[in-house]
Amino acid sequence: MIDNTDPAGRDTEDNGLWIRRFHPRPDSDVRLVCLPHAGGSASFFFPVSQAMPESVEVLCVQYPGRQDRRKEPLIDNIPDLADRVFAALLPWAEKPLALFGHSMGATLAFEIARRFERERGTVLAGVFASGRRAPSAPRHETVHERDDEGILRELRSLSGTNTQILGDEEVLRMVLPAIRADYRAAETYTYEPGEPLRCPVVGLTGDDDPKVTVAEARAWGDHTDGAFDFHVFPGGHFFLANHQREINRLIVDRLTTRAGNAPVAG
Repeated sequence: MIDNTDPAGRDTEDNGLWIRRFHPRPDSDVRLVCLPHAGGSASFFFPVSQAMPESVEVLCVQYPGRQDRRKEPLIDNIPDLADRVFAALLPWAEKPLALFGHSMGATLAFEIARRFERERGTVLAGVFASGRRAPSAPRHETVHERDDEGILRELRSLSGTNTQILGDEEVLRMVLPAIRADYRAAETYTYEPGEPLRCPVVGLTGDDDPKVTVAEARAWGDHTDGAFDFHVFPGGHFFLANHQREINRLIVDRLTTRAGNAPVAG
């Protein structure tokens, strides 16, 4: 059973819609918020939630337009999506929060961390930016303008031989509007220069990712005044599927080292 009640016991609309708490760990020291890639869902991070120790509770974000939210209005831009997720996370911020975002989710994590610092004065325990170019390293991409077959070809090329990531193609076709909206959000995102984050940032990338070069991923270091770690793994866009155990260890190591120094929301 998924427990989506917030720490005060409130089962609010936003908690039930946005936040999936697959493995409640009420005695955890820190919460890791996982933000999926374009077309992804909260369940993508179920194995991460399952693998974490008692000291790390995982909250997985569910975007509109997929699974049990399939009939909801889509959000096709990063600022609005960041605003909504930020609001949904506020009840959970009585403990230190860290954000792990893959691909589009990494950009979203950056914008949410900005909102915590700007609007709440809260420095998060960390941002893990996986499989995504730094905000200051844009590319002109138009996958969201392709027809349905064009978008499916893009998904196949990124998943490679890992059919588990691609999932059931019939189901994919049902959620193509949501996938297109996610791609539009990621591809039309415009970085607005500002103060760098104060929280630690960890960059992760695959050495054969067609969506991001090693240099573009390393540029995440320019977006924080905190500590910056950078890790390159063998593989393409979904390198994390083949290195999840190693990445989990990295997450736990960083969070257990830093959680005690991270302020909570006021």
